[in-house]
Amino acid sequence: MYLQKELILPCGAKLQNRLAKSALSENMAPRYHGPTKAIIRAYKRWADGGSGLIMTGNIMIDRKAIGEPGNVVVEDKTDFKLLQEWASVINDTGGHLWPQINHPGRQAIGAINKEVVAPSAVRTNVKVMPSLFKQPRALTEPEIFDIIDRFGNTALILKEAGFTGVQIHGAHGYLVSQFLSPLVNQRKDKWGGSLENRARFVLEVYRNIRAKVGDSYPVGIKINSADFQRGGFTEEESMEVVKLLGAEGMDLIEVSGGTYEQPAMTGAGLKKSTQEREAYFLDYIKKVRKLLSTPLMLTGGFRTVSTMERAIAEGELDVVGLGRPFTLYPDLPNRIFDGKLTYLDIPNPQTGFKSLDDSGVVDIKWHEIQIHRLGKGKEPNPNLSAYSVIGHNLSVTMKKLIFSLPLFK
Repeated sequence: MYLQKELILPCGAKLQNRLAKSALSENMAPRYHGPTKAIIRAYKRWADGGSGLIMTGNIMIDRKAIGEPGNVVVEDKTDFKLLQEWASVINDTGGHLWPQINHPGRQAIGAINKEVVAPSAVRTNVKVMPSLFKQPRALTEPEIFDIIDRFGNTALILKEAGFTGVQIHGAHGYLVSQFLSPLVNQRKDKWGGSLENRARFVLEVYRNIRAKVGDSYPVGIKINSADFQRGGFTEEESMEVVKLLGAEGMDLIEVSGGTYEQPAMTGAGLKKSTQEREAYFLDYIKKVRKLLSTPLMLTGGFRTVSTMERAIAEGELDVVGLGRPFTLYPDLPNRIFDGKLTYLDIPNPQTGFKSLDDSGVVDIKWHEIQIHRLGKGKEPNPNLSAYSVIGHNLSVTMKKLIFSLPLFK
């Protein structure tokens, strides 16, 4: 089986197979934003499931910039022992565990952030609950350099804690993605304008991390194939940036797409024919494959093992990324390798309210609650209704929002 083949990364590290759990937001951290026993318990389930690579959900690099109330933050060694315990879940499994490190930029909930920053003062414009996001302030150049350094510092702390690599979140409309987008990045200095200038931020983030963690430590990135917005980051620009990252020595490039405003990563807004053929961004990655030899990971839409096998066998990509399926099949790789699983049956919870369903919020929260069940030592429940999940998440989110307010800090 091609999915069981090893993969040697440019830095020399080895993935034991070609299946990876891509990043999913756990939203399980308490009000001080540290890791918890529940998070560790969920990752232990995945670590025992046989993955070659496991990505964590968003780990923020700055306590002043929180994407969601339940995000883990690593900006110093305050929670170092818990980080070590989290990293240790892969001991004796042969797998890798890479934290996904991130800065939300303008995609930060206003109620839990004193102020919100972005490359330019362009507000997030979503259809559902737009008041969650407030007007951002444009970053100063010293602040840009500070954020770049924070990415490197967080990566080094995580390496010292025992995690086997890191992934930069450069997709889905967060800060790295915002710098790449001409819609959001309207700067007139060396950080904006031409693609060369807009790509400067992500290149400097990578260089800072690499300088701190060394050449033999895996560093990857998740990047958009496109933003799927008129006037936004295009497929052609994405391929140019991917070439630059490959030339820098990136170890693994994961391809996804979309933003909060256009959530293509969940399948929302994509043509029915694209959704039905499984891998949402396969056409893009085939083009990228011709441009560079850097290992490529594709996430979004895979459901049949035969399609995953064919993609690896034909050299279209090197790693199959799966996100939501892991919330229902925590031991997914082992079941595939044992021949017990050939098709991933993933529910599509719907409320009947089109704008809400199309936003991707219900789908994301439904799968998030499955992660919470794993964290409590329970089994996934594929029969949860969209309405029960909405009620639960409203309760959890409100509690986290309340305790994230300055009054409680």
